[in-house]
Amino acid sequence: MYPVEVLTLFPDSVLGYLGASILGKAREKGLVGVTVTPIRDYAEGKHRVTDDAPYGGGAGMVMKPEPLVAALEAARSRAPAGAKALLMSPRGPTFTQARARELAREPGLILVCGRYEGVDERVMPFLDGEVSLGDFILTGGEVAALAVVDAVARLLPGVLGNESSSVTESFEENLLEHPHYTRPPSFRGAEVPAVLQCGDHARIARWRRWHALRLTQERRPDLFARLELGKADVKLLQKKEEEL
Repeated sequence: MYPVEVLTLFPDSVLGYLGASILGKAREKGLVGVTVTPIRDYAEGKHRVTDDAPYGGGAGMVMKPEPLVAALEAARSRAPAGAKALLMSPRGPTFTQARARELAREPGLILVCGRYEGVDERVMPFLDGEVSLGDFILTGGEVAALAVVDAVARLLPGVLGNESSSVTESFEENLLEHPHYTRPPSFRGAEVPAVLQCGDHARIARWRRWHALRLTQERRPDLFARLELGKADVKLLQKKEEEL
């Protein structure tokens, strides 16, 4: 079982998603174990305060170090040795499919959901790093933590019904995914491409590869620039779709 612990001020915002779809089934099968821990449980005093005004003034509140570090230390005591503790933060490097693969090889994860204006900087030595979903701001780190859990879990053995699914999706090989079609063969005048119904698997693979390369070139030139194209791909890109 791959263990994950999510530290949050709002556990209810996390629990619902964890019980749904593929991730919920993975938990039922014992492939992924996700514990959701309320940070407020580690706050002291009658009101269990977890935030305070920032030193130096300014808007908003800052998460206090005492309850967060206490929650982190408790989580570390439960996690396997070497499990990574990461803060969901816009300051971190952007989360990618490559990073998801790296984390899937770790012994476990502890994900900390930030809130308000951020967390007290003195918490940082107790973490192994920060992770961002991108150049935008969320109300809290819960959505980001769920994205990380989902992306990592689907790479674990047995989580997906078809093990090849995780290696043919967008961002594997720095490629966007080819177009998909299902029944009916005709929908409001739009037809499923004939090549996908021809039964020639080599031709279908060629068609899919051409579209993946073209889509990446057109929509994500930054990814396309990092591709190491072989002679077969270069030759394929020179063709028109009707020539495939």
